Amino acid sequence: MADTAQYVADRMALMDVMLKYAKGCDNRDLALYRSCFADDAVITGFGDVTYNSGDAWTAYVVEALGRFGPTQHMLGPQLATIDGDTAECRTDVQATHYLKDQASTTLTLWATYETRMKRINGEWKIARHHLVPRGTRVQSD
Repeated sequence: MADTAQYVADRMALMDVMLKYAKGCDNRDLALYRSCFADDAVITGFGDVTYNSGDAWTAYVVEALGRFGPTQHMLGPQLATIDGDTAECRTDVQATHYLKDQASTTLTLWATYETRMKRINGEWKIARHHLVPRGTRVQSD
């Protein structure tokens, strides 16, 4: 029974990492957002640049969010495979971004996050994060 309880606790903790990721981004709580990442996290798929640390990635996100007003990242159910202190996760996302200088224009992204997490000092952290875009739409009222 302990193995089942640990599995359930790990599954919830993995999803919580992604929920904190979305909340940190949407609320512009970049300390919360940064806390989701391992120091040596590798982030790919968000353009041509590979980010090789949680700090470098968070600095980019701060800059990128400057182009937008409100955002909302809605996450689908997460599929996760846990192997000890590592996990491979797949999370679908629909992210709506209001353009800062054009409040009536939205950019919507449909994508999948492919994320490797590892347990560091008892906490799950994003070790590798890759965006697989599925589609985008720009809409003006």
